[in-house]
Amino acid sequence: YRQSATDAWRRDPGVLWPFEASTHGLFGVGPDAVPAQDAFGLGLPGFQGMGLDSGPGPGQNHDSIRHEGAEDYYFHFPDGNATLARLMVRRLVPQAMPGSTVEDCVTSRARYDRLDLPGHRVRIRLGSAVLRVRHAGPSGRGGHVEVAYGPAGGVAGGKVRASTVTARQVVLACWHTVIPAICPELPTSQREALAYAIKVPLVYTNVLLRRWTAFRELGVQGFTSPGFWHSHAALDYPVSIGGYRHPNDPEQPIVLHLSRAACRPGLPAREQHRAGRRELLATPFEAIERDLREQLRRALGPGGFDPARDILGITVNRWPHGYAYQYNSLDDPFWLAGAEPPCVRARQRHGRIAIANSDSAAYAYTDAAIDHGRRAVRELLALG
Repeated sequence: YRQSATDAWRRDPGVLWPFEASTHGLFGVGPDAVPAQDAFGLGLPGFQGMGLDSGPGPGQNHDSIRHEGAEDYYFHFPDGNATLARLMVRRLVPQAMPGSTVEDCVTSRARYDRLDLPGHRVRIRLGSAVLRVRHAGPSGRGGHVEVAYGPAGGVAGGKVRASTVTARQVVLACWHTVIPAICPELPTSQREALAYAIKVPLVYTNVLLRRWTAFRELGVQGFTSPGFWHSHAALDYPVSIGGYRHPNDPEQPIVLHLSRAACRPGLPAREQHRAGRRELLATPFEAIERDLREQLRRALGPGGFDPARDILGITVNRWPHGYAYQYNSLDDPFWLAGAEPPCVRARQRHGRIAIANSDSAAYAYTDAAIDHGRRAVRELLALG
């Protein structure tokens, strides 16, 4: 998109500065690494009068499961997608999540001591990392799968304390790139396809404000700051559900949400994601806090905001392995050629091991994760 604006349309690069972060929330990169076609689809300027078709472009219908056209509907739980996980836990282990409705699940207090009880049909064990998955015996009917796992980060005396469990069938719903390391028995071509996936590094930061009168005084709900560490800042979505009520008085405390896509303009998208991951792991909280306070002071100060007085707490959620990587015509030659994308080969069932996760669709949204989780389970149920 940037090259189209500066070369084809002969515009000064400075005109794109306000749009530097406009594609971060979807792709994790800026206009330098986003195809002009995708920028057109997002409604970015420069395409008026060109007679372009707003329909999907070549290579965008490979996956029979993925989005057949997104609906103009957006729902946001107060805790994001965590409510979906809590609802699934309630269905699997009712004792662990009191209540019976979506509304009361938002404020229900989880009973972690009920997640992993002997004798229950479903046992959820937190803080455990899978180390190895392999077939023990025939991979077809009558076989089983052995899973070795241990405490996440639990190493004693240079040795990992591992436990083993066996199952008739297993779904690997983890990041595709780690699957070849824990399940090396997969065919070489499938391991290569799995390794093609890369995660988009992101940061979601929540700032608890004493009040939000500055937003009222300035008449804004959020703002974009391409020159700061966080590129976007906005008041949390005004969602009230069940016993949870969103604050409606500017004198009340509220959560301010900030985001950052850790990208490196000028590099191919996949290299930008790798560089961004290294940055997130290396940047200290103190540096993030200083930049954040200065950003809010400069943006909201004219409305009476004082960081020292009005900031009650800061939580920085670094997400080095965030969104699933979505293919694009600049970096993935198979996309325009109509060839089979790596995610199709990567998600093939291997004996009694099925593979899910949004990586299976190369599409970073909840519906993709749900669709491919359903597909993986159906593949295993068909084995009997």
